[in-house]
Amino acid sequence: MKNQLLKIGSTIVVLFIMINCANYKKTNISEKVGIAENNKKYIRKNKNIQKPFLTDSETEKEWVDRLYRSMTIDEKIGQLFMIAAYSNKDEAHQKATEKLVTDYKVGGIIFFQGGPVRQAVLTNRYQASSKTPLFIAIDGEWGLSMRIDSTYRYPWNMTLGAIQDVDLIEKVGQNMGEENKRMGIHFNFAPVIDINTNPNNPIIGNRSFGESKINVANKASALMKGQQSQGIFSTGKHFPGHGDTSTDSHKTLPTVNFSKKRINLVELYPYKQLFDEGLASVMVGHLNIPSLEPTENHPTSLSYKVVTKLLQRKLGFKGLIFTDALGMKGASNFKGPGEVDLAAFLAGNDILLCPENVPLAIEKIKNAYNENTITEKRLARSVKKILHYKFKAGLNKYSPIDTKNLYSDLNASKKDALQYRLYENAVTVLQNKQDLLPIKNLNQKIAYVKLGDSDNSSFLTTLKKYTDVTEVADANIEQLNIKLKEFNTVIIGFHKKDKAWENHEFSPTELTWLQEIAKHNNVILDLFTKPYSLLSIPTFENIESVIVSYQNSDIAQIVSAELIFGAIEARGKLPVSIHSIFPANTGITTAKLDRLGFTAPENQDMDPTVLSKIDAIAQKAIDGKMTPGMQVLVARKGQVVFQKSYGHHTYDNAIKVSNSDLYDVASISKMISTLPNVMQLYDQKKVDLDTRLETMLPYFSNTNKKDIIFKDLLSHYAGLKAWIPFYKATLDSNNKPLEKYYRKNASSEFSLKVADNLFLRTDYQDTIMKIIADTPLAAKKEYRYSDFTFIILKEYLEQVTNKKLEVLSQENFFNSLGMNNTLYNPLQKFDITVIAPSEVDNYFRHQVVQGYVHDMAAAMQGGVAGHAGIFSNAMDVAKMMQLYLQKGSYGNQRYFSAATFDTFNTCHFCSEGVERGLGFDKRLGPDGSTCQCTSPSSFGHTGFTGDMAWADPENGLVYIFLSNRTYPEVSELGNTLAKEKIREDIQKIIQQSIIK
Repeated sequence: MKNQLLKIGSTIVVLFIMINCANYKKTNISEKVGIAENNKKYIRKNKNIQKPFLTDSETEKEWVDRLYRSMTIDEKIGQLFMIAAYSNKDEAHQKATEKLVTDYKVGGIIFFQGGPVRQAVLTNRYQASSKTPLFIAIDGEWGLSMRIDSTYRYPWNMTLGAIQDVDLIEKVGQNMGEENKRMGIHFNFAPVIDINTNPNNPIIGNRSFGESKINVANKASALMKGQQSQGIFSTGKHFPGHGDTSTDSHKTLPTVNFSKKRINLVELYPYKQLFDEGLASVMVGHLNIPSLEPTENHPTSLSYKVVTKLLQRKLGFKGLIFTDALGMKGASNFKGPGEVDLAAFLAGNDILLCPENVPLAIEKIKNAYNENTITEKRLARSVKKILHYKFKAGLNKYSPIDTKNLYSDLNASKKDALQYRLYENAVTVLQNKQDLLPIKNLNQKIAYVKLGDSDNSSFLTTLKKYTDVTEVADANIEQLNIKLKEFNTVIIGFHKKDKAWENHEFSPTELTWLQEIAKHNNVILDLFTKPYSLLSIPTFENIESVIVSYQNSDIAQIVSAELIFGAIEARGKLPVSIHSIFPANTGITTAKLDRLGFTAPENQDMDPTVLSKIDAIAQKAIDGKMTPGMQVLVARKGQVVFQKSYGHHTYDNAIKVSNSDLYDVASISKMISTLPNVMQLYDQKKVDLDTRLETMLPYFSNTNKKDIIFKDLLSHYAGLKAWIPFYKATLDSNNKPLEKYYRKNASSEFSLKVADNLFLRTDYQDTIMKIIADTPLAAKKEYRYSDFTFIILKEYLEQVTNKKLEVLSQENFFNSLGMNNTLYNPLQKFDITVIAPSEVDNYFRHQVVQGYVHDMAAAMQGGVAGHAGIFSNAMDVAKMMQLYLQKGSYGNQRYFSAATFDTFNTCHFCSEGVERGLGFDKRLGPDGSTCQCTSPSSFGHTGFTGDMAWADPENGLVYIFLSNRTYPEVSELGNTLAKEKIREDIQKIIQQSIIK
């Protein structure tokens, strides 16, 4: 009968084994917290909620009864024990664990440290050795990663406590449930339901959702519902409430000196709510609560009054009841091994967790059974309850864990998507004097100062994506403040290791530095650790803004930087009190500016698996020597969802391409420098579509170009010549620069720097304009792309505004947009090592062109031309494209009207076959610039050096591709990057990744 029922297990020689659970790891250190208790009466919610684990089917009852009848007394008693196991220990440990399963018929295993595949393999091994299928449990309060390496880490409960949208907490529970199910786990010992009302609690702290019973109840309920929706049993802990203790139950027995009334009103409040909503199981803590158990130093976990009379009878809890680990000093100091297990069972617990000596404990309980101290009815109540839950867990039809794709399943990209949303809703602004947050003016000097001992790279990198942010450091506080004098705003990041048991406090030196910096500067303090760390700050008087980001994870750092610059608004509420200055539920809402933010693709309805195919296309281009490296960026609906760099600056693989490196963007210069300035003049009605060129530039009054109108000029429908190699006229027969035109050293007569040690005559600008003016027009009016258009427009802009183009672009756009990596002649600001070289020039400049514009005509204008000359990176170019996508607005600043953008993005001569807007490329046909998969309203530009910037309004997309395909030289076979349609194929992938 037994074999027919279970079909599992084999027996081997009985050995005496002891499993020590003393390593049941501590889960926090000292916390400080104020009390903000909501005394609202408990109100039952969700009366109609389904309670899937609290009803038994007839099939289930039959299975349980049949199995129970087939068991020996030893097998029945064995079901009461859940032992500790590790997947990072040696074979001796594994054999010892296995023998407890086969010899003593233990009912369950709780796994601690190890790895996912190793644990899955051991789970299968232990299940195969067990006559009755085992319960598998884990103590995973913030996910499997609390115990298992190489798995996903969710935020601490304290972080989740700041979130107002409980649906997000339920999604966390769902994800945890899915992961536990994939690992063959049945119980997750979560949520923590302790209300952290003691500022000196050394063990709960970050493990609690906060100090408000309402907040704790609602968040714990949501997490429970999420887990249990996946068939995983949630275990609420630590009953009746560990939140107001000043000692650690791992080390001693903590005392809670509250009245029954207070405990019923506060500590039990969330338990009542979760019981009403179907909580599957409870863990009873090792606590000394005289008002509930008058016997001196009697742990609640061993108290009949607490476990049976209060929990089961008064509160009516019907689910499984676990002790906390019996090796913890809170219990083991009261009674020794075996005796403590018997006392726990007599108190009314169902499952005895982490016994120190299984054989001795079984012997003690069996003796008590034989002596009628334990009745058959009492034993059956717990054992049958355990078997009922094994049926509910599907263990009546057990199947081993499939380890194939286990790692990827546990770390699916959708988890990052949720993580972004969690931190977007958690990060909390506590103080914001003078509305310093978000930083609106990017045309200021901003410093960053790091405090703490952990990594800050994601935070600083993201801050720098918005504008110039300078990290400032010094070993001396006086010298540091001297350095900070030149800055308008100082961001101080306090970064501590993202580990629950680490010291998260400010050091005395850091506290002194914080106050000294705040005295002399406008300060934004951003805390990447527990909010309790703020308790040690004596005054916030001189600190303008205070942000709590809760944890130091990469995504927390990214999201917090977004908030500082307004890509997202602040939504979080403080879950605990910080003195009286910041009571629980403090949270200031900040403005959201229309700046680019960052998120996972799923949050903008894009499939990351499809986007990952970009990697192969990029590698194809590199392997095929089409370009040594590239940057690719994708944004949708105002958020960057993909940003990667590939390859190296050159084919010798010396310098890897990074996201911040600069590329010569060639003709994209027209669209991100000259064109927006022209659009502003149009918006100011200084020019219209029919304005003639001679009106714009009287220089052309006596030429064949005087009647070209503005609309024709920008549509490349004016009959202008495509280009002229101006440089050739300045070279000798050996293609070397003529002394008539060039000098090695700069002077007033030779001021146009073309390359290293090569300066062109200052007056050659006039020659270029004269050549353009004298060129014939096309005999027939038809589309012909021409660089002359933007060379002419540069002259127009500079004459109308009386400012140089580089100054105009910086003042009108780049500074306020935070395009601090976008400029002409980048060597004036950046080191050459962060600039990708464009070409090894053996026909004009005879040197490696790096940091100097590749385009020869632009080089002959000192690197500043209307048609070329800009260096930038993908992030900066994306800002300008997003400005266009938002029809002239960015960072809540309007640069030109939406009507002006629409005019420039209109194809005015489509009926004549000219697929262009005014300054924008819109070519969507077979010979066009795109994959033909974008919408008709899409627009952008390409660049000769291997670049593409494109926006699609209908899908809210921005796509940037930057490369140096011209290095080391333009291929004799032509532009293979274009011929192989690398940029277009990536664009196809982007379009295909859109889910809806």
